[in-house]
Amino acid sequence: MVRSGSDALLQSIDLAVEAERLGADGAYFRVHHFARQLASPFPLLAAIGAKTKRIEIGTAVIDMRYENPHYMAEDAGAADLIAGGRLQLGISRGSPEQVIDGWRYFGYRPQEGESQEDMGRRHAKEFLDLLGGQGFAQPHPHPMFPNPPGLLRLEPYSPGLRERIWWGAASNATAIWAAKLGMNLQSSTLKWDESGEPLDVQQAAQIRAFRAAWKEAGHTGTPRTSVSRSIFPLTNDRDRAYFGRGGREQDQIGYIDNTRAVFGRGYAAEPEELIEELRKDQAIAEADTLLLTIPNQLGVAYNAHVLEAILTQVAPALGWR
Repeated sequence: MVRSGSDALLQSIDLAVEAERLGADGAYFRVHHFARQLASPFPLLAAIGAKTKRIEIGTAVIDMRYENPHYMAEDAGAADLIAGGRLQLGISRGSPEQVIDGWRYFGYRPQEGESQEDMGRRHAKEFLDLLGGQGFAQPHPHPMFPNPPGLLRLEPYSPGLRERIWWGAASNATAIWAAKLGMNLQSSTLKWDESGEPLDVQQAAQIRAFRAAWKEAGHTGTPRTSVSRSIFPLTNDRDRAYFGRGGREQDQIGYIDNTRAVFGRGYAAEPEELIEELRKDQAIAEADTLLLTIPNQLGVAYNAHVLEAILTQVAPALGWR
């Protein structure tokens, strides 16, 4: 069970190792500051990279309002090299945090005429530019170490990481913005309510708008898209005690920063019923990647059980790999 920040970090490493053993494709982590959990992602990602060999290792999402793009580019490059090029970094302007305007305590302020959302997107664009690997810094005439010719870039540099950055978009407009910049798309368990339709219908439309914007921007390659869901097969009495009582079978409406949002339903049922319910989720069908949200506070063994049940009793029937 998770009782401290140390528990959260160490158990996250163990759970990622278990996920790889069970055959899952990746391990992604939410990032929240001023909370005793996973506020600083790069040491965790590097540790998981060193203890696994195959799975993707990612975030969902890093709040760019808090980030120094230069320092982040160095940390991300190092973690990606340790992992052998397996990082998939989800970034965004962020979500409500534990404290009011927590980014101010990190020394950041919006520029004149800029909102905090604008500041997060500005930090993101700087980060993307730095990951491109172009030299920009004038070398010292008498350096401590030999330099290559020309302007210097940040090191360590990891080729290909720029193509593995995702934007967590809560609206259609920011999904289109991310596509124009050549980022992949993460659509979470909530979205700004832009049409009054169910979350899965809105997310499917968001993904289609993102792909159209990507194509219009002239990017090569195929962008990736993901949605997040809470899915719990009820296979034993413990599952039923934790998740079999109902209460989240419908989308919920709420407000974040005075904006109306639709929150996705949770899926909890016997495997056969669960498979039929998931077939109807339009966003899962539209996306190429499904991120499963799991209750890490319940410990490694129980979460490994949940993952194994999904991978063996649900995924094959739906054609997931």
